Amino acid sequence: MSKLCGRTALVTGASRGIGRAIAMRLAGDGAVVAVHYGGNETAAAQTVAEIKAAGGEAFAVRARLGTPDGVDALFAELTGGPLDILVNNAGGGGRGGTIEQTTTEQFDDLFAVNVAAPFFILQRALPLLRDGGRIINISSCAPRVAAPQQVAYAMTKGAVDVLSKTLAVQLGPRGITVNSVAPGATDTDGTAYLRDHPEIRAGISAITALGRVGRPSDIADVVAFLASDDARWITGTVIDASGGTFLSPATGH
Repeated sequence: MSKLCGRTALVTGASRGIGRAIAMRLAGDGAVVAVHYGGNETAAAQTVAEIKAAGGEAFAVRARLGTPDGVDALFAELTGGPLDILVNNAGGGGRGGTIEQTTTEQFDDLFAVNVAAPFFILQRALPLLRDGGRIINISSCAPRVAAPQQVAYAMTKGAVDVLSKTLAVQLGPRGITVNSVAPGATDTDGTAYLRDHPEIRAGISAITALGRVGRPSDIADVVAFLASDDARWITGTVIDASGGTFLSPATGH
């Protein structure tokens, strides 16, 4: 029997990139997956179609997060059904730059999508989550290092890590685990510049212990583990899934 058979998962930002890989992996493990997307209906439909073609179950839900009615729209699409797994993957694109370069609009947009959206999604999801459920928040390795060029982005992901730890304590009595997964640079549409600038890609690979840029499947496999019964004793943890980015200042790794 598949590890997640009989369970329902919601993955935000699941039409492309890391979210798509997560949705496909969870469906492959037997979960029925709600594939959330913000605007790219074609990409979401393709994700759902590929899941079904592989023998899985999925359906698309549309909601533009970071807006006042985004969370309401998301849960209206879900129609109040029970959840077993929630993966907060949707995140803001622009990283703002240094403190001098970051505008008020960029700052507000980053916090709206990366902090407020997962916070209020969780608020609405808690009554729907069954005991023994799984919450996995996609964070970043950015809060682990001092990166002045993405200070606001790193701040948002640090907030996500605090949210994970806090809810792990609150939801522990229900057997619900809450963890963060922290990728580094990952090869997706959102990082297409890495394909156009091989020197940047080489630089990132050079400061990564495992010597390459991440793949969406690298992150999806970690999420699938945390969603499974094998991870029942792991909660309140940030799992670094960056391939060892910036582990050693002395060597660049």
